[in-house]
Amino acid sequence: MHLDVLDLRNFYYRSALGRAAQKVIRDELCMVWPEAKGQVVVGFGFALPLLRPFLKDARRVIGLMPGPQGVMPWPADGKNVSVLCEDTLWPIETGHVDKLVMLHGLETTEQPSLLLDEAWRVLGPGGRAVFIVPNRAGLWSRSDATPFGYGRPYSLSQLEAQLRRHQFVTERAMSALYQPPSARKIWRKSAGFLEKVGHNLPVVAAGGVLIVEVSKQMAAPTRPGLTEAVKKPLKALEGIAKPQPKPEAAPSRVSAGCDR
Repeated sequence: MHLDVLDLRNFYYRSALGRAAQKVIRDELCMVWPEAKGQVVVGFGFALPLLRPFLKDARRVIGLMPGPQGVMPWPADGKNVSVLCEDTLWPIETGHVDKLVMLHGLETTEQPSLLLDEAWRVLGPGGRAVFIVPNRAGLWSRSDATPFGYGRPYSLSQLEAQLRRHQFVTERAMSALYQPPSARKIWRKSAGFLEKVGHNLPVVAAGGVLIVEVSKQMAAPTRPGLTEAVKKPLKALEGIAKPQPKPEAAPSRVSAGCDR
């Protein structure tokens, strides 16, 4: 079940722990996607905190927020880009999106398969998507003090398998949030150091979230019947392989008895 938009807003914008988590995940996303000039960038769930770096250069930025969660206007200092929608019915044209990021969407929806179908639909050929979910092996999925303690946590193999079933191709996988999900000052002061150390650990070791980038690859369409058609040679070329015999000369029409 989706979390309430007010709880998400209070965590990411009004708590020290939430602001720290927002910065860590956004920095990782910016390393994956350093720019989006002239592109359409869409976020689903509560991805608004991650979309700000793309507001300047992207052709369009859209924040999709599921109905059970609720919606809030964003950004506060510009034109609103937030849209309330259903999990499986997005108001976006097919193949229109270049980049899609999903945060607090996949693990909380009651229809994950249909949600991934909708994500596939709106992405254009070669489009990229980043899915951010709670790590089953991490500490954040075990704490109710953060939004990552709700919904279904994933292991990396589970997430990649589910994305693969929906024809997504994994490009890279990483983990983040190696700091404990605690607001205590001692952990806040050491958060930066713990994040640096965590990047040297295996992906599933202790990171609070898994971050998987995928692409939408489409195979070239085949033309039915083309193979059979090629097997039949053109009749106009039949004479090239086998020269035709020259016609015999016609007999002379000299009448007998006309010898003069």
